[in-house]
Amino acid sequence: MFTIIRSGMLTTIQDLGRHGYQQYGVSVSGAMDTFAHRIANLLVGNDEQQATLEMTLIGPAILFEDDTFISICGADLSPTIDNEPLPLWRPIFVRKGSKLSFGFCKNGCRAYLAIAGGIRVANVMGSRSTFLKARIGGVQGRAVQSGDQLSSYSPSPYITKLIERFTCMTTKNHLPLKWHIAYECIPHFNKKHTVFIMKGKHFSQFTRDSQEQFFTKPFTISMNSDRMGYHLKGTPLSLAEPKEYLSEPVTFGSIQVPTNGRPILLMADHQTTGDYPRIGEVASVDLPLIAQLKPGDILSFQEISVQQAQRLLLEREAMIAVLKQGIKLALKRAGNT
Repeated sequence: MFTIIRSGMLTTIQDLGRHGYQQYGVSVSGAMDTFAHRIANLLVGNDEQQATLEMTLIGPAILFEDDTFISICGADLSPTIDNEPLPLWRPIFVRKGSKLSFGFCKNGCRAYLAIAGGIRVANVMGSRSTFLKARIGGVQGRAVQSGDQLSSYSPSPYITKLIERFTCMTTKNHLPLKWHIAYECIPHFNKKHTVFIMKGKHFSQFTRDSQEQFFTKPFTISMNSDRMGYHLKGTPLSLAEPKEYLSEPVTFGSIQVPTNGRPILLMADHQTTGDYPRIGEVASVDLPLIAQLKPGDILSFQEISVQQAQRLLLEREAMIAVLKQGIKLALKRAGNT
């Protein structure tokens, strides 16, 4: 069990999403940065689908009431226990009574805290993800609040052995394992990013100037961006001829252009349909990177083909498969040492 002492700016429970209900108007939702979410779970012996805490810009303070293992992946929100900085992207033993706190956001936007066993909350339509707009999932469909007490499921057998071993071998309130995710596999977040996109269904219906500007001019993430969509500031884009569109399905990464000409990049909590023209679709491999952008960061687009996007995604999945096997072996060896 663990208690939320301070909630942070926006801390929600997320997994890999609520699939199969978009035809009923229910968003997939789920973790914005699925890569960081998945790796955080794997580092503590969880299935990738297990729920984590998604923390935005300013993290919470948490009191642990059981010995456990945690990992923190994604943005660096300056995590500490007993005023000692914690490393990211590795398993960390945490003793009962320890207080985890977060400070300034050094880079990125969202961090993911995985707890051995996964966070125990109700399964709503096949997911534990919090969908704030519909107030379902997570903790009563809302962000976590100070005073919330949450529990976890039983850890995997080899993590249980590891907890027992570390409880006996150290008196410290926390102790990271010596190994971590390879530097080459860890994303690095900057204030300027170029992401891969494919032309959207309505790209050809924009003026030639707008088509050129879309790929050559940068856009800035605006302050009114959220989990539903990023509003992009830059040179306004316009259609060659005014036209009304029927409402059609949209997805995480669709880039719509409303009548004001300022693109909206749809994110995890996006609506299921939209009637604005779609100028582009972000390649799935770059969605975790976009999830780490924050207001004021700069975004540029580079066109790739569908085939190139699929190849990049397959390469990412192959890397994760290798990491998964390596992490599982390392945890088992640590528990048996």
